[in-house]
Amino acid sequence: MTGSLDPVDWPSFRDEAHSMLDDILSYVEELRQRPVWQPMPPELRARFDQPLPTKPTELKEVHRRFMEEILPYGGGNPHPGFMGWVQGGGTPVGIVAEMLAAGLNGNLGGRDHAPIEVERQILRWLRDLAGFPEDAEGLFVTGTSMANFIGVLVARTRALGVGVRRAGINGARLSAYTSAASHGSIVRAMEFAGLGSDAMRVIAVNERDEMSLPDLEAAIARDRDSGFVPFLISGSAGTVDIGAIDDLDGLADIAARQEIWFHIDGAYGALGMLAPDIAPRLRGMERADSLAFDFHKWGQVPYDAGFVLVRDGTLQRATFASQAAYLTHDRRGMAAGDWWPCDYGPDLSRSFKALKTWFTLMVYGSEAIGATISHTCLLAAELARVVEATPELELLAPVRLNIVCFRYRCDDADAVNTRIIADLQESGEVAPSLTRIRGNVAIRAAIVNHRTDGRDIAALVDGTLARGRAATRGSSQ
Repeated sequence: MTGSLDPVDWPSFRDEAHSMLDDILSYVEELRQRPVWQPMPPELRARFDQPLPTKPTELKEVHRRFMEEILPYGGGNPHPGFMGWVQGGGTPVGIVAEMLAAGLNGNLGGRDHAPIEVERQILRWLRDLAGFPEDAEGLFVTGTSMANFIGVLVARTRALGVGVRRAGINGARLSAYTSAASHGSIVRAMEFAGLGSDAMRVIAVNERDEMSLPDLEAAIARDRDSGFVPFLISGSAGTVDIGAIDDLDGLADIAARQEIWFHIDGAYGALGMLAPDIAPRLRGMERADSLAFDFHKWGQVPYDAGFVLVRDGTLQRATFASQAAYLTHDRRGMAAGDWWPCDYGPDLSRSFKALKTWFTLMVYGSEAIGATISHTCLLAAELARVVEATPELELLAPVRLNIVCFRYRCDDADAVNTRIIADLQESGEVAPSLTRIRGNVAIRAAIVNHRTDGRDIAALVDGTLARGRAATRGSSQ
């Protein structure tokens, strides 16, 4: 017996591995023949409440369990009928790229190896796309929640100096600003950074669902008069509920005039820069001090693949770089390399997220990805037209990008539409989600998946009408 965990019989392992790849590719190829989502039976769920195995199980048996007990009960986002949340569908290219990354097993914390150069190439591409300067820095993270956190931390360093890493905020009265429509991760970032959610001022939105600029300026003035130091404005490029884009140019003007860090949460909307019909609506994004977004949404890269860009790369490095002896850089050997990602974020252990993104961009090209982004917005516009043309349905918010919020008109509409959403999800036909628009329960269709087409829009409308009519007939008897 040896300590190696490699197969004793490589040919048999290779055969089983090929079978596993074939199975997952067949799953993706046949998505339309499968339900979007189905609940996991209690007896299957109970099988995952078992003690740690101490003896080996044949790979073939573990593969069988995956196919029967896990694969049919996933979250559903690869399916074209999934419209529940802003989640991309992934691609076959992403599947095989993830396999290659796992085989290479690179740790992208730093040091001198080719995977670092892949991440740096994507960073350079993104600088150009977003209009950031050549000395801007950035890196892959798990998602926009982490990217927003990094943006807050770098802004905190700018406001309080590098000494904040040793002394903490030391009673500093900092204040930050975001809109009532922003994602909850912005507030959480304030909490994680030790600044507290009370330091976040939530600014009302205007009639276009954008952060109100007059209200923002008034809040900043009040805080300055009260002895606070305004340090961060967080705008949105695609709000979570309806996909609204803040007046980014207007926010950048205020931030520049007030000398406040300007961060943009572009979780999915920022990649609209790849679509010629959407990019002009993101004007002002190039003026941000930091920008957060995800490739695993509109970019269709498998989870997870978030990214953060920071205009002042020197300040980003000052926020995170460590002088630990085991992280000493060298001019030669494996510890060489002039760019170590661990100097620009909180993670030392980092997976090779860049490879599946690099494969996606290389194989499809930015034009094709931009076209899929435009297509999801066209589908959303078509769904909105159908809703507005159907007397039984009501559009609850303007369609800004690819998210449509609507409901079935009836008495007790909140209860009925809540039931419609759950019924649609459990049907396996199509899966929207629930949100609230001005206090009203809304059926929220977030059209993100490149596989979604008119058939899925029709299924959503027909399914909503059928279940709404059934519910109202039952209540009138």
